[in-house]
Amino acid sequence: MSGGVLIAFGIAVIVLALAGQHTVKTELNQQRITGTPDMNPTDIQKAAAAAGLKDVKLPTCNVAGKPINTGQRARCFAQYMNIHALEATGGFVYSEMGQFQAKAGTPKSELAPGGGTSNKTYAEVDPQTGAPVSNGARNVWVTETALATALNMSYMASSLALFSLVVGVALLLSGVGFIVLAFAALGRPSKEPATAEGEVPATA
Repeated sequence: MSGGVLIAFGIAVIVLALAGQHTVKTELNQQRITGTPDMNPTDIQKAAAAAGLKDVKLPTCNVAGKPINTGQRARCFAQYMNIHALEATGGFVYSEMGQFQAKAGTPKSELAPGGGTSNKTYAEVDPQTGAPVSNGARNVWVTETALATALNMSYMASSLALFSLVVGVALLLSGVGFIVLAFAALGRPSKEPATAEGEVPATA
């Protein structure tokens, strides 16, 4: 009984895992993403050096010119996107940049380390709307983070599906093993012959 239950659970988990893998690939294919020519270790190292990036972990994978149709490639693409964003912001991250574009003459105390200001008083103003002008570099980082998070979610979903597949196979094999052991135990002959009530077995 327990062997049959394990086999049923194993088959169900395997089916769900394969469905999850298929969903990830389908959704990624619909986005039609292709790795840019510099998404290889050699070119990205040169680009990072030219941009003056320091203490940044560079990707070691290669998706240059390849379609991003698997969770692993999605993760790799997201890593390169992070480097591209750092190149655009001069190596600064979201928390180091001001919310608005700072106008000329802004006191140093009101400037963020990565440029811009979060004080509307010193922000550039859009002449048409009168609203403070957003920091373009900071917006680049926000966009990159949102897209990279979605790609990393694809990687996580793909990894979970693979883990589920392994668990499903393990359950299936365990169920088969239990059934084999059960049949072996039931079919094993008794070592001592049964004796009638009160009869003493013969001895040598």
